[in-house]
Amino acid sequence: MPSLQPIHTRKLTIVAQDPSVRIRRKILRATIDVPAEEIGPGPRGYRIDVVDYDSSTMTLYKPIEYPRLDGKGNGDPFAGASDKELLTNPNFHAQNVYAIVMKTLSRFEFALGRRVSWGFYGHQLKVAPHAFADANAFYSEKDQALMFGYFPGASGRMVYSCLSHDVIAHETTHAILDGLRERYSDPSSPEQAAFHEGFADIVALLSVFAVPGVVAAVIDLSNEERKENIIAQKDLTVEKLRQSALMGLADEMGQELANVRGQALRRSAEMPPSKSYMNDPEFKEPHRRGEILVAATMNAFLTVWSNRLKSLGQIRPGYLDRGRVVEEGASIADYLLTMMIRAIDYAPPVDLEFCDYLSAVLTSDHEINPDDSKYRFREILRETFIAYDIKPASKGTAEEPGAWDPPESDLNFQRMHFESMQRDPDEVFRFVWENRRALKLNENAYSRVLSVRPCLRIGPDGFALRETVAEYLQQIKLSASELKTLKVKVPEGMPRDLEVTLYGGGALIFDEYGRLKFHVRNRVNDDERQTQRLKYLWEFGFLKSGPAAFRFSSLHRQRMISLPNRAAEEW
Repeated sequence: MPSLQPIHTRKLTIVAQDPSVRIRRKILRATIDVPAEEIGPGPRGYRIDVVDYDSSTMTLYKPIEYPRLDGKGNGDPFAGASDKELLTNPNFHAQNVYAIVMKTLSRFEFALGRRVSWGFYGHQLKVAPHAFADANAFYSEKDQALMFGYFPGASGRMVYSCLSHDVIAHETTHAILDGLRERYSDPSSPEQAAFHEGFADIVALLSVFAVPGVVAAVIDLSNEERKENIIAQKDLTVEKLRQSALMGLADEMGQELANVRGQALRRSAEMPPSKSYMNDPEFKEPHRRGEILVAATMNAFLTVWSNRLKSLGQIRPGYLDRGRVVEEGASIADYLLTMMIRAIDYAPPVDLEFCDYLSAVLTSDHEINPDDSKYRFREILRETFIAYDIKPASKGTAEEPGAWDPPESDLNFQRMHFESMQRDPDEVFRFVWENRRALKLNENAYSRVLSVRPCLRIGPDGFALRETVAEYLQQIKLSASELKTLKVKVPEGMPRDLEVTLYGGGALIFDEYGRLKFHVRNRVNDDERQTQRLKYLWEFGFLKSGPAAFRFSSLHRQRMISLPNRAAEEW
């Protein structure tokens, strides 16, 4: 008989990292909660459709039937399965990708306070756990799918990218971000291209660190005398945590997957704070530049973690309880993950730079959690990012340095309809048009409202914040000779008759009463930003083949060229 109580989650077994991370020779596994649904064979649900077809061998694996949810916890067919079965059973591989993709999606929806759509026309993202025999994994917007490869490792054992938690979370983040900010895959600055990669790495890393078993496995790895129930306080400084946790994780995650995962994780872990990276020509390449964002975020995470551990009581002189240390690390990672995801709504929808994202992080967290005294995350993030020469885009206030400023001018709400403003792009466009001068928009540019998204966000204290987030886009096409009308400098060598497109846009954050709280924008008329953007695009050849040529595949082609001896990657 079906349960009369509503069932909100289903528990499923996953590989917590990948099979190379082991404790006492056992694969590190976890049981996670995913949104409850009656799963069809595949698994196939309302957001994810796992199609296990191997294009290399032309094999279609037969899916298994999943039991109906009845509230008794028997909805996981691989609960208690042996390591051998997890490694070799393609049906478990299918479950692993389904569960981690759904978990990642639910983390975004929790942080943003609403449903998240994919970047393509359709409700279900297809996932192929054994897509081809190659050391590769990628998101394909054209195919509406995540593709995971497999290949023989150095030991002869088959390596499956679909069993790697961080690879799955990384590719899922690309798909989600493509839906949240469709223009972030446009040709722009090196930092917008880098953001897609860096942000996906941040989500993947923090998702892994939010699993307590992973933290327990990799902490103080360098200590040969590590004990199960205690840990030396001297091993918990920022430097020690960086070496043991981040670099240890990079070692343990398996060198065989380096061609899929890349070396960004290890390099980011080894990047101490320095203001030299941002101006280093090596870090113009998007993947390398994304590592700066990862390094700044993860070093802030380690600083907060180390500071929190100082307040824990010692169970004996010089030693802390290992369980408490692990619990704090996982909790802080989970909080920071929510914080970094939520900031997407407060970031400009076009021409994103790291400084914009930092101000978005600081503002969004203050709105939901004004009291930052527990972790001091905003202060530490601000200081750490500045140490990597990433300064907030906004000056902010004395109380909240770096946060976005409220709108400068009085706005006209007289002819607006509040209820429609929460869901109707036409009503929001009316607001934008009525206030085009106050919002400092270019009246000659093509303008369009991209999305209107009502949100209900829940803070760490249970406080509910209701907001509506709307995005608008502006674009204007000009020949190079006409750029001077907007005071934009023509890159050296660019033909005067070449047609170029300038983009602008903003995010409008409305409060629960329909009043505008923040207008986060990059203007079409920002001559300095547009000059730098065109200079970068011209120098790197994006304008020579047309703007549409710069998609995920172009980004990875750059990676292949700049990082030799890397297996071929596509997106």
